[in-house]
Amino acid sequence: MSRIYAKPLPGGSLLMLLLFVGVLLSAIAVSYSAHWNRKLLNELFAELSVRDKAQAEWGRLVLEQSTWTAHNRIESLASEQLKMRIPDPAEVRMVAP
Repeated sequence: MSRIYAKPLPGGSLLMLLLFVGVLLSAIAVSYSAHWNRKLLNELFAELSVRDKAQAEWGRLVLEQSTWTAHNRIESLASEQLKMRIPDPAEVRMVAP
């Protein structure tokens, strides 16, 4: 019965193979990390754009609110639409608490 023996690898071949696999895995990891970083950066810029649009909308709404609640506008609406007026001093009655 004959036995088949595997030839031993020349000295250092196994080490070179392990180093090659390590370098290959490291290169793949760097590539994936760079891709992931770019993806997250794009998402960040998209979210910052949404934030800026929301802040601009907030500023417009605050300006509109201040316009709608201006004292002279409320006074003119009260006098024109509701026919309200400032009472004469003779029409004012003081009520005791």
